[in-house]
Amino acid sequence: MFAIGEFARHGRVSIRMLRHYDAIGLLRPAYVDPATGYRSYTAGQLADLNRIVALKDLGFSLEQVRTMVADEISPTELQALLTIRRAELESTVAESYARLAQVESRLRGIEADLPTADVVIKELAAVRLVGLTTTAASFTPADISPVVHPLCAELGRRLPHAAVRPSGHLTCLYERSHQTEDEVVVRATVPAAIDAEGNLIGLDVIDLPAVHAATLVHRGPIDHVLPAWQALARWIDDNGHRSSEPARELYLDCPDDPDGWVTELQEPIE
Repeated sequence: MFAIGEFARHGRVSIRMLRHYDAIGLLRPAYVDPATGYRSYTAGQLADLNRIVALKDLGFSLEQVRTMVADEISPTELQALLTIRRAELESTVAESYARLAQVESRLRGIEADLPTADVVIKELAAVRLVGLTTTAASFTPADISPVVHPLCAELGRRLPHAAVRPSGHLTCLYERSHQTEDEVVVRATVPAAIDAEGNLIGLDVIDLPAVHAATLVHRGPIDHVLPAWQALARWIDDNGHRSSEPARELYLDCPDDPDGWVTELQEPIE
């Protein structure tokens, strides 16, 4: 048997925690000296302790843990719960990194005054695009990013089956919806020389007219694009133009390393 301090060391928990587990009937000592009240535990109880700590770290309350322990949850069932929890934690970490990227992007928009001399006015020719359309709740990155990435991936999966050969780069279009004041219509598209109109095997056909557009090239991760869009907006305002829609992101180069991405931002102007 082990004294409570030794058992705590082997179990990598605190003595205070073991006393609490004893008090609530979750993990009783194997023996309590009637004269001194000293608690002793067996090596076999380490498995019980591991099960309790694992369930607690999964987010279950101690009351729920007590019920599970009483029901003798199997190692296989516990492993399944651990797998689910790990996926949830990985998702939380990914969301935290995404939020951090947006915070950094906002800070760059405050600290760095991006040069607007690089803005170029272009005549964008009329073009026929093939793509997929969905909506986002708003223009906030938290609403846009989870929509755009899956939409582009789905377009990539569908194009080979639709006998459509792109004639240019992937382009995302953004414009305000007429349904609600915040909703955004999002389209992932590629230019294609096709004669079909309407819907082509589950894909939308979108005809964009020729427009004048203010353009600016953004280099780096698309999650850091906000300062570039805002620099383009300042140039449009400073030069007496008015923005039109849809705004476009033309992905010129998308290597595996997001730092090497090159995206041309295109804002139609009146």
